[in-house]
Amino acid sequence: MASAAGLESRLGHAFQDARLLEQALTHSSYVNEHPEPSLVPNERLEFLGDAVLSLVISEALWDRHPDDAEGVLTARRAAIVSTRDLARIAARIQLGDYLRVGQGAERSGERNRRSVLASTFEAVVAAVYLDGGIEAARRLVLALCGPELERPMLPLALKPPKSRLQELAYQRAGRPPSYRVLSVEGPAHERRYEVDVALEGIVLGTGEGRSRRDAETEAAAMALATLADAETEAGSPDTDVLIPGADDAAGETSSSVGTTEPTDL
Repeated sequence: MASAAGLESRLGHAFQDARLLEQALTHSSYVNEHPEPSLVPNERLEFLGDAVLSLVISEALWDRHPDDAEGVLTARRAAIVSTRDLARIAARIQLGDYLRVGQGAERSGERNRRSVLASTFEAVVAAVYLDGGIEAARRLVLALCGPELERPMLPLALKPPKSRLQELAYQRAGRPPSYRVLSVEGPAHERRYEVDVALEGIVLGTGEGRSRRDAETEAAAMALATLADAETEAGSPDTDVLIPGADDAAGETSSSVGTTEPTDL
């Protein structure tokens, strides 16, 4: 695990209270293996960071895109605060290298899991907010999320990935895609779902998230990318499939782990 001091330079924020950064970088698996009173996992910071991120991103989008309607701004925000985008932002500063995880979680690759990276980034934002106030948090978010804030938004991005995938599935196969829950991990307050999606028996994408809905949405986004890649390789790219911010929210369905169930939206 890299030194937390190195992360401060990447964040552009020197912590007055180093314990906040330490907590933000402490995964629950580490606390489970080191039951010490001074160790606190980062879940509560994730909760706060989610709200701080939403505020700062909303304000920045409102300011930078004055001609966008509410629906477009909402779609932009949903894309940026999605697991996919937050994990990408976290990877740019190599956040996983600084995370403290348990040995079991280390072996299973938890440090580099997208949902974990996204949650840790939220926790770090909250830590900066508590340490330096909203201005410090704003500087951090604007500096690290700049590419996402300026990214062009295609009209198709306003439609959730699951809706778009279902339309493509009916066009190509005359039936909806099938989503299957592969695993459900963690305690009730910190569930993690892993899901795949298939069309005509062929798995096109997998996703993970804090809810089944989030996991299915990510799987649908990956499936759209897979289909787009296939079209490109075949020499007839379908640019409609390429959806920026493909983690927008979509409808949630239910099924048991290991079962396959078509989902109509």
